[in-house]
Amino acid sequence: MHRPMGEYDDCADGATPPATRPHPVGTAGPGGDAVRLPWGVPDPARVDPAVLGALLGRHGWQRRGGAAGRYSRWTPPGPPAPPGGGTSLLVPDTTAFPDSEDLLAEALTALARSAAPSAREVLVSLAVPSDEIRWWREVPEAVAGAAGWAGAERLHTAARQILLAGALAVRANTGYHGARHRRRARAALEGLLVGPAPGGRELAAFVPVEPGRAVAVRLHRALHATREAVDYQRATGGYEAFDTAVEAGVSRELTEAVIALVRGSEGAGIALEWAPAAGTPEGCPARPEPVEFSPGDLPALRRAGARYLHDEPAVPVRITGAVVRMRRSAPRGAGIVRLRVLAGAEVPHVRLELDEEAYRIAGHAHLVGLPIRVEGRLESRGGFRRLTRTSHVVPVQVDDAERDRMMKSLQENVDHFEEACTGEQGPGPGARGGAVGPAAQSVSQRGPAPRYDS
Repeated sequence: MHRPMGEYDDCADGATPPATRPHPVGTAGPGGDAVRLPWGVPDPARVDPAVLGALLGRHGWQRRGGAAGRYSRWTPPGPPAPPGGGTSLLVPDTTAFPDSEDLLAEALTALARSAAPSAREVLVSLAVPSDEIRWWREVPEAVAGAAGWAGAERLHTAARQILLAGALAVRANTGYHGARHRRRARAALEGLLVGPAPGGRELAAFVPVEPGRAVAVRLHRALHATREAVDYQRATGGYEAFDTAVEAGVSRELTEAVIALVRGSEGAGIALEWAPAAGTPEGCPARPEPVEFSPGDLPALRRAGARYLHDEPAVPVRITGAVVRMRRSAPRGAGIVRLRVLAGAEVPHVRLELDEEAYRIAGHAHLVGLPIRVEGRLESRGGFRRLTRTSHVVPVQVDDAERDRMMKSLQENVDHFEEACTGEQGPGPGARGGAVGPAAQSVSQRGPAPRYDS
């Protein structure tokens, strides 16, 4: 059975989008009935014979004669079947002949009934034009049988991390992404299809050309740049090639993903093939060379990842966010606030420390259902989840729908916050912009401030 890439485990970084879907082809039913595909067997009228022939050749099917200029005969990978046995496809060379569509229909039906895994993969690529990415790991023979489950889990984890690194590279060229850009990177991987990982050694992913072609192209360039940078470091001892490789999409996320793929194996590789129906992307080779890594590459990859993490600078930002958590150790003084980011940074949440006045402003804004705007530096330490050197904390107006949603959240979680404000001075100086003055005063006049817990 084919499984979604995220089924085995959920990493803390959320590397796999929840919409990742399983390989859409099942197994043949009793009596050789055609496989029931979610999209059905592809419409013969929409299938290009040249694309079908290219996919059959890619997946190891053998061309064994036919009528020149009219059709070709294809048999599955492996030794020839005995006479009268096995699957044999007649694929027309063009759609110019009267029987071309009939031959295509028969070939597609035979593929759907075939037990060969490659037949399923050909049907997937016909149904959804996709670039194919394949991973493999060389596992020591002595433990191959016993390590199947663990190997499959490791392969799935590494593959999804590599795909996420490619999607992140589409969003920005940076040595360390942290928590940034992940929401959109996951969205770019929606619709991804995956095949099985037999014995924990191989895995295939089908990346639909729309909208995944940009991810496949970026990943192709980043992997080759990683390979070149590792070769340069092992030959010279220098890491300069990793610095320039950032422009090609290399990052700490990619080096960590490759490490996860190679660790525990005798070697691993990634190969990419373009969808025949979409052609070759501009600036890319028609048949990209596979990229392989060995355990001897791990020290260079680890060191490069550490350099990316250390060298990525803090980012000055102006964030608008909704207060979702407040905490301080005493009724007065500075406190810690957690914001759900609405605008200003490509991260879902940030944590920041505010002085007493700014903390009171945040508390009043939360009580009346308003977000706050704050300026500061988004620190790379901790994955760009912490804001330091904060200033200019002010509440901001939002539309009625968002305000109602925030007020509902407050009512549902009123017992889960610590003290937000002292209730002695109304909204405080921070409300001089007028956004929360009267409302916050009415809150403070009700008596002791509500208590909140983190």
